[in-house]
Amino acid sequence: MGAATSAIDNRRQIPRVVFFHVLPEPATTDARRAAPHHPIREKNLSLSIFDLDNTLIGGDSDYLWGEYLVEIGVLSGNDYRGQNERFYEDYKQGRLDIYEFLAFALKPLATHPLADLLSWREDFIASKIQPILLPRAAELIARNQAEGRRLLIITATNRFVTEPIATLLGIDELIATDPEFDGAAYTGRPEGIPCFAEGKVTRLNTWLEEQALDLQDSRFYSDSHNDLPLLEKVTEPVAVDPDDRLRETAEARDWEIISLRD
Repeated sequence: MGAATSAIDNRRQIPRVVFFHVLPEPATTDARRAAPHHPIREKNLSLSIFDLDNTLIGGDSDYLWGEYLVEIGVLSGNDYRGQNERFYEDYKQGRLDIYEFLAFALKPLATHPLADLLSWREDFIASKIQPILLPRAAELIARNQAEGRRLLIITATNRFVTEPIATLLGIDELIATDPEFDGAAYTGRPEGIPCFAEGKVTRLNTWLEEQALDLQDSRFYSDSHNDLPLLEKVTEPVAVDPDDRLRETAEARDWEIISLRD
């Protein structure tokens, strides 16, 4: 979710044609000792931050992943669809209990073999995500790249679903809700702070500290009022096809409003 800490954001599952599952390797003792405790902060480095769902893509990948699992018969249609709709409505209304939702949304990762999950994800990206890629979003990304800005996607939707989407969009850096992985399988629990609402600010602050960056020259593109805590932190907040509550706030504060839809 767009529409969307102690967790480390640099773990990767590298997706491309066949999506490979790469397990995170803990830093060695020597590496930890060698790491600088007080990095030199790179001020004035321009940063463009993008929400994902309903901002860079024309739908909600979290919701669509659940619908896809129902369509292929992995999940029970009536029961799962009803809960999925309820949580999505709660999200849109700004009343989502993120921990209750994650207990629901991450359960399929814990109850099916990893090989099956990866196979389903590959088909999901091809059949559900590629058709909702937005040409104007690609142009927006390209413009920010041409300006020499550093690009980052930040999303509440879990990393298993969103990492291949970020790769598809050509953005290497991603902060997402992290599903806990015990070395062999997903546990069905989130790891660290969920990347949602105020949690996005917390997760971003940790990433900025790790990268020795700040928000002195920063943009954030989002469609959702749930992202107001982060929109208020950047120097250039941009509302993208905003929901009614975000549009009202953006107009009142004279924020830029754009559309990436046809």
